[in-house]
Amino acid sequence: MSTRIYYNPHCSKCRETLALLNDANVETEIVEYLNTPPSREELVEILTMLDMKPRELMRSHEDEYKDNNLGDETLSDDALIDAMLRFPKLIERPIVISNGKAVIGRPPVNVKTIL
Repeated sequence: MSTRIYYNPHCSKCRETLALLNDANVETEIVEYLNTPPSREELVEILTMLDMKPRELMRSHEDEYKDNNLGDETLSDDALIDAMLRFPKLIERPIVISNGKAVIGRPPVNVKTIL
């Protein structure tokens, strides 16, 4: 099965995670998610694989989170997913998917659990 990384080249953890995958000779599909965001269906599938709620996958320190009042606890999961689709910068990274499982590479060594 193929391995995919949702990747931001400006993120040191993404670069470290990709290096770890390369060092392990894992053929990896790189998705620069800021340029090619996941679809709603892909994001929901990622959340399911991670066993996370949308808010748990959001980068709450980003301006987009604060400027759009996304800390409002009354917002629905659908509203938070919509926000991540509109502002992919809000999606925590890197996300690695392999063998039908997903993990966030923070720290990068976490990816070894699904390889």
